[in-house]
Amino acid sequence: MKPNVKLSKTNYLVYRDCAHNAWVKVHRPEVYHAEPLSVFEQAIIETGNDVDVRAREIFPGGVLIRRGDAAGTAELVAAREPVLYQPVFETGRTTTACDILVWNGASHAYDLYEVKASTSGEDRREKDDLYAHDIAFQALVLRENGVPLGRLCLVRLNGEYVSDGTLDLAQLFTREDFTDRATALFEEVAAEMDAAYDTIVLPEMPSPPCLCIYKGRSSQCTTFEHINPGVPDYSVHDLTRIGLSVKKLRALVDGGILSIADVPDDFELSAAQRHQVDAAKRREPYVDFAALETFLGEIRYPVAFLDYETYPCALPRFAGYRPYNHVPFQFSLHVVVAPGAAPVHSEFLYTEKGCPDQPFVDALKRAVPSEGTVIVWNQSFEKGINAGLAARLPAEQAFLEAVNARVVDLMDVFSRQTVVHPGFRGKTSIKWVLPALVPRLSYKGLAIQEGATASETWNRIVTGELEPDEAEEARRNLLTYCGLDSLAMVEIWRALEATLAARTLREAG
Repeated sequence: MKPNVKLSKTNYLVYRDCAHNAWVKVHRPEVYHAEPLSVFEQAIIETGNDVDVRAREIFPGGVLIRRGDAAGTAELVAAREPVLYQPVFETGRTTTACDILVWNGASHAYDLYEVKASTSGEDRREKDDLYAHDIAFQALVLRENGVPLGRLCLVRLNGEYVSDGTLDLAQLFTREDFTDRATALFEEVAAEMDAAYDTIVLPEMPSPPCLCIYKGRSSQCTTFEHINPGVPDYSVHDLTRIGLSVKKLRALVDGGILSIADVPDDFELSAAQRHQVDAAKRREPYVDFAALETFLGEIRYPVAFLDYETYPCALPRFAGYRPYNHVPFQFSLHVVVAPGAAPVHSEFLYTEKGCPDQPFVDALKRAVPSEGTVIVWNQSFEKGINAGLAARLPAEQAFLEAVNARVVDLMDVFSRQTVVHPGFRGKTSIKWVLPALVPRLSYKGLAIQEGATASETWNRIVTGELEPDEAEEARRNLLTYCGLDSLAMVEIWRALEATLAARTLREAG
């Protein structure tokens, strides 16, 4: 047992997801943090910090507690300091920091405000349950410290708020009373806290497997491979939508079937899952030629391959934006005007200080052909961006709706299992499809290799975090990355056409 181990709120929430993972986090931090935070994960943390700081402004005049200063917190609470930011509380077994405590003179108690960088308009059931457990943990620790507690509240971004170019904090944030929800969980959370503490003080990790063995790959804990070393890299956990088929996954795992290539031929699977298994066993692609022929037959020249890059801004920067509306700052377009023609490339990147909406649409109008198919990857994204632009720029609505009407989603070929390649590993991301179908093209070696890094790179440019020479290099890196995204679609489309042509040739004898 490590000396002075205390159960933090973070470790409690990790425990609720996976007890083994919580133990690894405490005792083997080098394993837990073996992979550095991704740019996306870092951005989430920074966004949370930004939102937390702005939320303090609706409770002004508070005292910011130094990290870990439980003694200083206790003195200020005893003196009934009106507002505390990041107050710290400890017991013999637990520790927590709250976002905001506000003294309520009417109830002679402190109201607790937990700040979250989520929005009030999203599907909230699962998150609200998580938040209620989060708040209950804090409340129990504060009660053990003798803090008089009043209301237990959640502060988050108002998904209906539309900025006029400024931030009205009273409208930007919602304040929701979670008192009843949190207090109803006290007995359950107290028991979980005891169990979590008993787990993290164990001298050895609990025997594997962890419960994530019964979850699909995307839902597994962060140290799954360390905890469960016998699970192969490409396993039954990678079967498409297997996380929604708990009985199937449990039957496979309990039967000792972990490799996707070992799934019995008579095991009940969906058609998509069976195609994936068969492709893995044969080590060659499965192709539904009839469906592929139908898909490719609907594409009309000139064919425009279009990719957007955007920044999801939690705190709206421009008029007409809601929290987390994506700011479109870049696109890349490759146009093939006729069969066999070389693709013609055009691109746009906005790195000025103002809102990019109108310049973005102006450039799009110059670049996109007035007819033919517009091919994207994951159409809900690009079409959603166009719809947002149309709402903010009513004069451009007709153009943007016309573009959306011509959109065809190249990802459909893979998400609908028209083509299944063992190299996809059950994924439909272009980052997995491209190397399997067009191995000569790769994102490896690029300074920017995925969208989250592109978003944060743009943000660092426009907020002045980069020196001029760094900003220029970042600009070039953005153009290279986005350019490959649209070119990748061209080459994947050509690979599909070649696959269909080869089959037609074979049938012709």
